[in-house]
Amino acid sequence: MREITVEDLPDIARGAAVLGTGGGGDPYIGRLLAQQAIRRHGPVPLVDPMDLPDDAVVIPTAVMGAPTVMLEKLPSGKELVTALRALETLIGKKATHTISIEAGGLNSVIPFATAAELGLPMVDADGMGRAFPELQMLMPTLGGISATPMALADERGNAISMNTLDNAWAERFARTATIEMGCSSAISLYVLTGRQTKEFMVHGTISLTQRIGVAIREAAAAHRDPVAATAEVLGGRRIFQGKLVDVRRGTEGGFARGEVRLDGLGDDLGAQLDISIQNENLVAIRDGQVLASVPDLICVLDTDTGEPVTTEMLRYGLRVSVVVAPCDPRWRSPEGLALTGPAYFGYDHEYVPV
Repeated sequence: MREITVEDLPDIARGAAVLGTGGGGDPYIGRLLAQQAIRRHGPVPLVDPMDLPDDAVVIPTAVMGAPTVMLEKLPSGKELVTALRALETLIGKKATHTISIEAGGLNSVIPFATAAELGLPMVDADGMGRAFPELQMLMPTLGGISATPMALADERGNAISMNTLDNAWAERFARTATIEMGCSSAISLYVLTGRQTKEFMVHGTISLTQRIGVAIREAAAAHRDPVAATAEVLGGRRIFQGKLVDVRRGTEGGFARGEVRLDGLGDDLGAQLDISIQNENLVAIRDGQVLASVPDLICVLDTDTGEPVTTEMLRYGLRVSVVVAPCDPRWRSPEGLALTGPAYFGYDHEYVPV
């Protein structure tokens, strides 16, 4: 076990934005909330999942909704505590730990605010190893663990609880409620035992976000290539370097959806890369050929600084590099691809593994 302090959060947030593959919400917002909570209540213990007692009660908290909306409708942090407390009431147990449901973006950082406010340890793991747009797209779903009972809360003080037939229905009902709450809400769901956390979550992802953030910061400070440093930590590779020439993006059905086009620069001069978005970067196609797709990671980074560029920050003229990296091997199983592969999102091409 180690402690996460205010000084650790900038690197964690930067790395989280990389693993967010464009989505998960802007981690800067979560970082500010977490920093404020840690300053008030002290550092948050970060626990290795293998050190959990089998009967631990591990309850995640997260924010659900369209990342573009969260730029203007900021969470206060209180709704996260409200959602977790509502879920504790539903299950008749108190949380012993909290955890991120996704390693990317806002939702990898914001649970630190909940942990600090409630005096809970945080587990060094998450449910995806990246960010995905729908809440049934977690490893626990592959393990047959129900997302419900779950609780949702908003900044006005409204709280909703629900039980559903399966995790896909949980996504449908929670998305509808989130739209009514203004396209963003705080959620608490997927109550796990310590044993289930060990078996069905992706281990070490909070530490990974910190290593990515440190690599970018140190490479930039030493005038080395921060994009190459990021690819090395991820075990991935750069597939394109270019300039954004077209960005089409809108909020539809509670998601940020869109298409991005890059014109190549440097070694990629004369080529084009198209990226499809549903909160996260889903598919990268170069001159008609699929180079990468979900569930693998497609990360857009500023070419000069290595800073991750989230989908809501994409704009004409940005010079970026695209890095791809392999997902957790469990997502490449037939069950994992059925839940998160290109066919699920309506694409007619086969999964092309990185």
